Amino acid sequence: MMSLLSLLLVVVSCLAAPATADWYGPLAVYWGRHKDYEGSLREACDTGRYNTVIITFYSVFGYVKGRYGLDISGHPVAAVGADIKHCQSKGVQVLLSIGGQGGEYSLPSSQSAADVADNLWNAYLGGRRAGVPRPFGDAAVDGIDFFIDQGGADHYDELARQLHGRGVALTATVRCSYPDSRLQKALATGLLGRIHVRIFGDNQCTMSPLDAWEKWAAAYPRSKVWLALVASWEQDEVGYMFQKDLYYGVLQFILNKPNYGGIAIWDRYYDKKANYSGEG
Repeated sequence: MMSLLSLLLVVVSCLAAPATADWYGPLAVYWGRHKDYEGSLREACDTGRYNTVIITFYSVFGYVKGRYGLDISGHPVAAVGADIKHCQSKGVQVLLSIGGQGGEYSLPSSQSAADVADNLWNAYLGGRRAGVPRPFGDAAVDGIDFFIDQGGADHYDELARQLHGRGVALTATVRCSYPDSRLQKALATGLLGRIHVRIFGDNQCTMSPLDAWEKWAAAYPRSKVWLALVASWEQDEVGYMFQKDLYYGVLQFILNKPNYGGIAIWDRYYDKKANYSGEG
């Protein structure tokens, strides 16, 4: 059976698509929420479907100085480093998403922003410092995604500046309704080159996803603005229902916009289960 996204691509290709397999733009997927069902990071990259895999989540920081934590739902952390290198060798970008839906995180002060930037740099990026564990060994992720779903907005702009000053690529996964109050200050820095707009989890927004995307695109013309979608009705029945008209309701209007970025799928388990991206 043809997947929903594959059907979308066939429909559009019949309506004058360019003669290239990736005319609809890059495809990203969030990985790390379902240990027993989604498979390894390596397996996700080996599908050949994704240009980017976003690891979720670095979800403990800020509350207690010196306490940092990664939650990838029981996946064996020791294996992830080799998988990151494997993905990168295949040209797949690997990002680490901070925050998430749960966890213990906040940035209560400028010092906490500096401390978190330092930990991210030395634990997951290009830095090394004695006494700072590297969960993924000598593998380094390609950038940091801000997925802030709880707490206040203060100091994420400072965290962005601290990371950007070290040459770190930055992205954001935002709520559909514009603006996202928790990330507004960070986005205002102009340092986040890519924005994934979640067209789910917000009933008011999912009823007019084109309006939502256009607001984000207009507000951040220098960033690539992506559509972040659920892969199954099990995740968000209302949001998924509106995705059924994705081409006619959204994509035909934005594919040629200068800052359209691509499609990000939440998440790898449901994409694999529902074959939403048409792998296999």
